[in-house]
Amino acid sequence: MVFFEIPFFYLTAMSLGLVMLIWSADRFVDAATSLAAHCGIPTLLIGILIVGFGTSAPEFAVSSIAAINGSPTLALGNAMGSNIANIGLILGTSALISPVILQSDIVKQNIFLALAVMILIGFMLVDASLTFVEGVILLIGFALFVIWSIMSSLKHKRDALLGDIKTEIKEAAMSLPRSIMLFFGGLVILIASSQLLVWGSVGMAKTLDISNLIIGLTIIAIGTSLPELATSIMAVKKGDSDIAIGNVVGSNIFNILAVIGTSTVIAPATKIAPEVFYRDWSMMFAMSMALFLMAYAKKGENSKINSFEGAVLLLFYIMYTLYLIVWILKTV
Repeated sequence: MVFFEIPFFYLTAMSLGLVMLIWSADRFVDAATSLAAHCGIPTLLIGILIVGFGTSAPEFAVSSIAAINGSPTLALGNAMGSNIANIGLILGTSALISPVILQSDIVKQNIFLALAVMILIGFMLVDASLTFVEGVILLIGFALFVIWSIMSSLKHKRDALLGDIKTEIKEAAMSLPRSIMLFFGGLVILIASSQLLVWGSVGMAKTLDISNLIIGLTIIAIGTSLPELATSIMAVKKGDSDIAIGNVVGSNIFNILAVIGTSTVIAPATKIAPEVFYRDWSMMFAMSMALFLMAYAKKGENSKINSFEGAVLLLFYIMYTLYLIVWILKTV
């Protein structure tokens, strides 16, 4: 049994779990998109429910498994850490490669909604707990957001984002048998890899005597954000900036309302460390506010995130991560 307590063994489990998670999530989303198209589901609904939120499949799977296993703080750290990484690491890196131009009215509205959602979760975290009722409120908020997204998309049928989504759906096209095989196969591997990742993470945290929250904010958050990073960089290179920023913003809203909502309903977090609010939520809110200002402080063709702003976002993310590393070293 001593072998199972070696940190290297847990680290191997985490690494293998992450690799399997990223691979299966990518295949699962593509298969779900293709399968939905074969079933005649409207393009608009596919774009919102699958393409829009698909890159958050790793966060949802990992956080749900963590909550089921009795580690709600790991789930919370994963969701919040992913949101911080989405803006600082992913949008920052994307803007350094090429300016992220904002043309979609839908994306701009979602940026505003994302900021409102960050404020909502902030009010819930003030008392250092997340109750079952608050989890239900978040899930209701998610349902309302989906309904609003559909109505907004119907209103803006010529929006730039919808054209990019149609392109994404065409690129994911595959035969029906292959769609079914990859859908169920990807789902099984997604769940199994999430279980492996959570097991390794909790074991590593216990062995090194650090909190599950820190593991969730760092290693797992970065790992589960890799699909968004790959999607955003590819979108920027192809000139589909609205997909790049739309995926990030949609993922952030999904992480708070659906991921934290689901994990809280499964396992309410009655004792949350105070630093979650003044350190992690504050950073997440600051990043969201920065993105909001970048989107709304400029008009027309100048509404974009340039390389300088991208560098600032990335720098603040690096500083935050280094701060967490120092925090870890102090507690080990």
